[in-house]
Amino acid sequence: MHSRTLFSAGLLLFAACTATQAELPPTTTTTTTSTTTTAALPTTSVPTTTSSSTTTSTSTTTTAPRPAAASLALEQVATLTGDLSPKSIVHSGRGLFFAQNMMYRHTVTVYNRSLELVRTIPDTVDLSEFGLEGEYRGAPVEAAFTSDGAYGYVSNYQMYGPGFTRPGSDGCGLAGWDESFVYRIDTSALKIDQIIPVGAVPKYLAVTPDDRYLLVANWCSFDVSVIEAGTGEEVTRVEVGRHPRGIAVDPESTTAYVAVMGSSDIAVLDLSDLSVAWLKGVGANPRHVVMDPMGRFLYATLNGEGRVVKIDLQTGEVVSRVATGSAPRSMAISGDGTALYVVNYNSDTVTKVATGDFTVVQSLPVAHHPIGITFDDATRRVWVSSYSGVITVFDER
Repeated sequence: MHSRTLFSAGLLLFAACTATQAELPPTTTTTTTSTTTTAALPTTSVPTTTSSSTTTSTSTTTTAPRPAAASLALEQVATLTGDLSPKSIVHSGRGLFFAQNMMYRHTVTVYNRSLELVRTIPDTVDLSEFGLEGEYRGAPVEAAFTSDGAYGYVSNYQMYGPGFTRPGSDGCGLAGWDESFVYRIDTSALKIDQIIPVGAVPKYLAVTPDDRYLLVANWCSFDVSVIEAGTGEEVTRVEVGRHPRGIAVDPESTTAYVAVMGSSDIAVLDLSDLSVAWLKGVGANPRHVVMDPMGRFLYATLNGEGRVVKIDLQTGEVVSRVATGSAPRSMAISGDGTALYVVNYNSDTVTKVATGDFTVVQSLPVAHHPIGITFDDATRRVWVSSYSGVITVFDER
């Protein structure tokens, strides 16, 4: 029987700082929806050369080479609105897009590549297997998917129901806050099929590329839950410091990088022995991290500086910085690694950065308070979620 545990660390006084400002905004709603579809990638039929003695021939179909993402331009193609207030938007890798609507809607809304609403998943669950009687509600924050897209994991900012009396908040210190749960969603049935206990106020989460571990950043318990994805069992919690958030894992699933937003550092978690090293002094309030496809560079948004940094993982040094806007929050990277897409919370913009020379190539307006972003490599579409109740969709052209 598993029950929630209270931390015994005691109350740590905490002064509010720019690192946590405006993580929970007011909510508004709109009602208009427009849709656009994308044509399939062009193909070319190529005849096969045969010898003079051969009387048959064959042909092959090849995909035309695609230009680098950094050389293209973002163009807005649609906005999606309705009963949503999305903290994040995340692509499953298999054509589904999950928008997490926090406690403002108590739902996850799921869309397809045709920009259609496929399912609205409520966050109500039965926690009787954990010794808690009755139905409980969560507050969906972020999502992460297995490599085959079969399962999605959704973190819950806090839980609502009997016994949950000390919810954490964005300005929390260590003070025995209520712990929370991660939901697993079967992406075929689009239903919650597993519930996993984690720390206090879980925010970002990531599945390692080999699907072995689910890693969850617990904002108010200052640690990372390491969970065996196959069993849903927590192996351990690794302390990393005040307000861990973004997580990126290298392609070999050997190392995870955790942005510790209440600091200027990034924790380096060795997944073989779960020891921690550090990338120190990368900049003020690192919030989100992504890795290039080859695992050579790590990129981090610095919420406190309005910049994004490029870190050479062979040296551990910051090699480039670029200003993108006020309070850069989440970020996505193109499949070819040539472009970053950054949402700037206080500037109401999405900025595209070329990773090669690390320059801004575009900055476009989006709905108020953009907070989440994802990239679909098959269609080269960028989806941006704004707290004001809008998902904006762009094509690379």
